Amino acid sequence: MKQLLITINLLFVSLGLFAQENTLQNQLLKNYQWSSVVQNQAPSGRHETSFVLHKDKFYLIGGRESKAVEVFDPLSKTWTKLGEAPFFMHHFQAVSYQDLIYFVGAMKGNYPTETPLEHIWTYQPDKNEWKKQGIIPKEVRRGGGGAVLYQDKIYLACGITNGHTSGCSNRFDVYDLKTNKWEQLTSAPHLRDHFNAVVANDKLYLIGGRNSSVHHKNNFTAFFKYTNPFVDVYDFKTQEWITLEEKLPYPSAAGGIVKLDNYLVYMGGENIMPNASNKTQVFELTTHKWSLMPDMMEGRHGTNAILYKGAIYVFGGSPVRGGGRVNTMEKLSK
Repeated sequence: MKQLLITINLLFVSLGLFAQENTLQNQLLKNYQWSSVVQNQAPSGRHETSFVLHKDKFYLIGGRESKAVEVFDPLSKTWTKLGEAPFFMHHFQAVSYQDLIYFVGAMKGNYPTETPLEHIWTYQPDKNEWKKQGIIPKEVRRGGGGAVLYQDKIYLACGITNGHTSGCSNRFDVYDLKTNKWEQLTSAPHLRDHFNAVVANDKLYLIGGRNSSVHHKNNFTAFFKYTNPFVDVYDFKTQEWITLEEKLPYPSAAGGIVKLDNYLVYMGGENIMPNASNKTQVFELTTHKWSLMPDMMEGRHGTNAILYKGAIYVFGGSPVRGGGRVNTMEKLSK
């Protein structure tokens, strides 16, 4: 009987600590809200694009609908068109490094037989200049994967090799920006495409995405159902992968993600629902617990997110499953 009482007391203590921990988490995040961002000379909407921070300005590059390179100044809240990409590129996560923006995992062509880029491309905003920087090995080529910068290297995780038809991958590669060489690393635990990756505390996090290789008889787009709920983490120090027990509560593909303080904030995405997700899901890096922040004002998928001066910005994307586009911008801030 005494042992039973001790066990019950320990259970209540554990539940109390759990409640306290989650209350603390909610208290830390409760003051954040989404709001509209005023835009002067707003560009046309586009989706499957890249929205990337480079030298304190927001660059909108690629997408199915436009070749235009457009930049947003968050101080003047004004958009400016700089030029055009050499061709339509889409389904990629751009990487800012020194004076250049890199594109290593994009697609070109039309749905559903898009093809991955054969070359690394760079864009230098100061000169409005596009360049080929080298051939991407055939076995590395894919689009819709997560691309991140870590210590002078670009890491490309997962993706798909044959548009929306086949080839969803868990391959993991690194491109050394100093030596201009590719190296294959240990594959990720799960296949996924249509997602953005993020680095936090010397680790790479793969969250969201789906398997676009899945097709059913008389239902080519069955892949919308096959979203990936698993959180795969690569430790750059130990060079090992783990899969966390805590899954993404509301799985989706092509959502935006950023690191905000000790949290990963995952927003939007696409799944079997007719409209894009407007949920803002938050992962605490220490406790590995998920919680929800306020919903976005408008659901969207197929765009990235930017962290700038403590606020999260999203622009464009599609408001519905599949194709669509909006040209609104909103931010999550205190």
